Amino acid sequence: MDGLSRFAGPAHALLRIMAGLLFLEHGMQKFLSFPPGEYSGAGWALNNPIAFAGVVELICGFLITIGLLTRPAAFIASGTMAVGYFMVHAPKNFFPLNNGGDAAVLYCFVFLFLAAAGAGPWSIDGRRRTVVSDVRDTAG
Repeated sequence: MDGLSRFAGPAHALLRIMAGLLFLEHGMQKFLSFPPGEYSGAGWALNNPIAFAGVVELICGFLITIGLLTRPAAFIASGTMAVGYFMVHAPKNFFPLNNGGDAAVLYCFVFLFLAAAGAGPWSIDGRRRTVVSDVRDTAG
């Protein structure tokens, strides 16, 4: 490896961890009212799309953060952000900057990347893969 490419693995892990934590924070606000804000407690009204989004944010955000079942969790999170963008933000204005949807678009594509690339290093998925590989090597 040369130059900055030696940091690709740790950068991948940091992107996953930070995106997962920020996503998890949205779900925590909806269900735990932390941090306090506009959607505090909104998830408890279980018959609305905000509750569905909050459940995805809590569960998938946690899984992505720790790197467990990262690909399916990120795929679900990416789809949820795409649907959220088109339901909530796009009708307001064509441009994400003007409709408040730039974070939803960014989450959508970061999670799509993680769904394709996997958890990377510093993850439970990566550790599980290593253990399975070690077992196969000693068995064969």
